Amino acid sequence: MRPTTKDLAKAAGVSLATVDRVLNGRPGVRRATIEAVNEAIEKIGFVRNISAANLARNRIVRLAFLLPKSGDEFLATMIRNIVEARSAFETESIYVDVRDVLENDPHQITSVLSALNSDSVDGVAIMAAESPQVRDATMRLVERGVHVVELISGQPGAHPTAFVGIDNNRAGATAGRLMGRFLGHRTGEVLVISETMNARDSIERRLGFDEVITNDYPNLTALPSMETYGDPERARAIVENAYRSFDNIIGCYILSSEARAPLEAVAAISNVSDQVIIAHERTRATEAFLRDGTLDAVIAQDPGHLVRSAVRILRANCEGRKTIASQEQIRTEILIEENLN
Repeated sequence: MRPTTKDLAKAAGVSLATVDRVLNGRPGVRRATIEAVNEAIEKIGFVRNISAANLARNRIVRLAFLLPKSGDEFLATMIRNIVEARSAFETESIYVDVRDVLENDPHQITSVLSALNSDSVDGVAIMAAESPQVRDATMRLVERGVHVVELISGQPGAHPTAFVGIDNNRAGATAGRLMGRFLGHRTGEVLVISETMNARDSIERRLGFDEVITNDYPNLTALPSMETYGDPERARAIVENAYRSFDNIIGCYILSSEARAPLEAVAAISNVSDQVIIAHERTRATEAFLRDGTLDAVIAQDPGHLVRSAVRILRANCEGRKTIASQEQIRTEILIEENLN
């Protein structure tokens, strides 16, 4: 049986009320008593049941996912998983909210973050392109007592906030390795398309991709990144211009999360059977393009795992405890037509 608070009080030689004050960090307890309780915790191996304590105090951990206003299939998949998580975590006194409130404007994002404080929310998961303004607003949000995780676009250990997502540099390097192996000894250009290069995930993926292509595949030339800004008409225009300007494009790497519009443009304008095409994230569109042979591979991360991990990390931070690092490791998956299920 796991030691209870009664066992802890007996081991420390104090009352249950005193144990409660120490565990909850309330004032009015002598330092010697606090030390006695902490020593007893170590001695008997007491582990606090945070969920039960929150339930007893009727405390609800309030979490919010702040997502872009504009997006396509991958964003819709994230929202569905957040809604599912809301139901799953309700029984643990965790309220999960989803707000598609962020525009592609660092000043607007800063304004949204500036309106939040610990009176209204305990933790937020932010999916937004990084900029100096957003970074400063995030740090001020942390200073106001709100716990933060960067979702999908970020860098582990770069900031005092947590990051949930794959290692984007390695994901880009994986795309470079697949591109080089699939193309073999062919010589030509590789088109690189992103929604925006202001997003850190796109920057990291591009760096990883370029490192592998430059070092190991001198027969391939990665072209400058082309940005769609999430606009299907712009995607078609830049793709059409690229294939008009370069007559030996033999590969295409779409490195942003929303791949449908650029994939449709590439398929409409060029001969996809003579190219290697690699994209990110599993959506209905990328699945369909894998099945019909337009796409050769998709580098993906599990959106359900992303959401659950963000909730667990935020909850642990709110409750002042650590998470299990291996549980929150987001795996990089490589999908081809044969392993879709």
